[in-house]
Amino acid sequence: MIKVTRFNHTELIVNADLIEFVENTPDTIITMLTGRKVLVLESADEIVRRVIAYRREAGRAIPRLDGADTERMDAEEAA
Repeated sequence: MIKVTRFNHTELIVNADLIEFVENTPDTIITMLTGRKVLVLESADEIVRRVIAYRREAGRAIPRLDGADTERMDAEEAA
């Protein structure tokens, strides 16, 4: 989820996974997969930065199955 600011200066939290595209016309319009359009104060570049930051943070919450996690999981299954 990312915070954006509508043109009336109210904050809105948008599900970043449902953004279809962002366009400058010259205002910034976020089009959702549902077809809903949201006019925001932030630039398209800022929206992209926020989505990238959100995805990085969300990725940290997902357990990785690298060597250490696999060894720990094997030990838990053996117990």
